[in-house]
Amino acid sequence: MKNLLILLLLVGSSQLVMAQQEGWKELDDFHGVMSQTFHPAEDGNFKPIMERSGELAQKAKMLKQSAIPAAYNKEGVKKSVAKLAKESKALDKMVQRKKSEAEIKTALFALHDRFHEVMEKCNH
Repeated sequence: MKNLLILLLLVGSSQLVMAQQEGWKELDDFHGVMSQTFHPAEDGNFKPIMERSGELAQKAKMLKQSAIPAAYNKEGVKKSVAKLAKESKALDKMVQRKKSEAEIKTALFALHDRFHEVMEKCNH
């Protein structure tokens, strides 16, 4: 009985480690561009988002189209990712239409909040 318990603990912990190592490339790719565009905007530098809004929208589209890894496939993730993709596309359109920095900042900060919503749902 003791050996069976140890075996079950080992199998369970190895599956947890594998799930943590699995990752989600498309989510990481989106995060990379989000980070490189959002943080400068926090300091009033909108040049990165103006130059890379299309890339951010494309990364969000790829994220939406990707298979959600089992470790991240939690309730609400798919729906939040779909909203992230839609809002990323809308932000890109705002940039293309040369909306004001204030409008772009509002949309970018909302998109950043949406990204954190996705991350929270992935981790719960």
